[in-house]
Amino acid sequence: MAADSGAERLASLADERVDHRFKGLPPDAEGLTVGELAAQRRNLFSGGFTTPVLALSAERLEHNLRLMRTYAERHGLAFAPHGKTSMAPRLFHRQIEHGAWGITLAVPHQVRVARAFGVRRIFLANELVDPAALAWVSAQLTADPGFRFICYVDSVRGVELMDAALRGGSRPVDVVVELGAGEGARTGARTEAECAAVADAVAGTDTLRLVGVAGYEGEVPDADPQRVRAWLRRLTALAVDFDKAGRFGLAGVDEIVVSAGGSAWFDAVADVFAELPGLSLPVLKLLRSGAYVSHDDGHYREVTPFVRIPEEGALHPAFRLWAQVVSRPSAGQAFANAGKRDAAYDLDLPEAQVVRTAEGERPADGVTVASLSDQHTWIRTDEGVGLRVGDWVGMGLSHPCTAFDKWQLIPLVERDGTVVDYIRTYF
Repeated sequence: MAADSGAERLASLADERVDHRFKGLPPDAEGLTVGELAAQRRNLFSGGFTTPVLALSAERLEHNLRLMRTYAERHGLAFAPHGKTSMAPRLFHRQIEHGAWGITLAVPHQVRVARAFGVRRIFLANELVDPAALAWVSAQLTADPGFRFICYVDSVRGVELMDAALRGGSRPVDVVVELGAGEGARTGARTEAECAAVADAVAGTDTLRLVGVAGYEGEVPDADPQRVRAWLRRLTALAVDFDKAGRFGLAGVDEIVVSAGGSAWFDAVADVFAELPGLSLPVLKLLRSGAYVSHDDGHYREVTPFVRIPEEGALHPAFRLWAQVVSRPSAGQAFANAGKRDAAYDLDLPEAQVVRTAEGERPADGVTVASLSDQHTWIRTDEGVGLRVGDWVGMGLSHPCTAFDKWQLIPLVERDGTVVDYIRTYF
């Protein structure tokens, strides 16, 4: 995918027609292009939007993008934020414009989306053994000399499958050996000896090129700062051992990749990666945190490293889901018209934050989300709370990765309610 064609496709997002596919958008906007609707700068609350509707704060998004760029630069880290969080090409490019080295992804479909929109550097945080997907990656590498692709390997069997699928390609695929976080964790070779065996298998092929080591500290069992740092030191020690053994000395390798970093422990990653001694080649210390782009009002609000290091800044939750009260069957109960189809609920329930009425907006004191059905929010209200049918309830969400995926076109909203753009997702 040439860079100019990716840029053209990104620009063409504004030409997509608004219709029934996109929930929450004004019915009278049907037939307009996304660009035409954005140019109208409608107000989210008075411009014909229907509930439920998910809104992304323009100011908070920009703040989060700037903060993580500053954090990565301050700590000498390259940054490849995980694109699975948003699967939004416009946000991918915003992240790259804010200094990201590239984009991390998890599965071949996501790589295809990123390539379709011109992303030039992709880190696939998974072992890729599907022959059709490998053939496509190989063709992409052949067609675009500027395309950089790196993926995990964690087994000799995986190396064998990759090698068989890639024979005949013009460029080897760059791989990093994944060190697993321990028994009961997710993927990755469990021991240093197994990692060495995988590296030896890579060296025995012409189709793969070992460029580094990687893993995910978020899977460390019973994670606490000491355990996470201990595992990260195993990862950096593995890079040192591989370098001493000459495993990175293949022709054409000009840097060693050492990569980790979800959204809960990137402070530990920064600390331990800073301890990495000089190696025979420059080291690309690659951080992959992705949830920061929208942050949240639940899980990541509690676990973000900025809670531990407030002097470094603070991420701001950028999502708010608006739903309308459609039933008030008793004094202690109400129902709003958003549910599991609209809100993330795998980690925490939505958090009622504000109530909006014809008279204005007020804090949602005494209003609690008790549960979700497919299309309803079950709300519990304290005695005397004046919540009426027709009121809008603004809710914070937990877990960005399962909030983005329920919305194909998300209004980007300024503080005063003006919708200035729309974020297209591809799940």
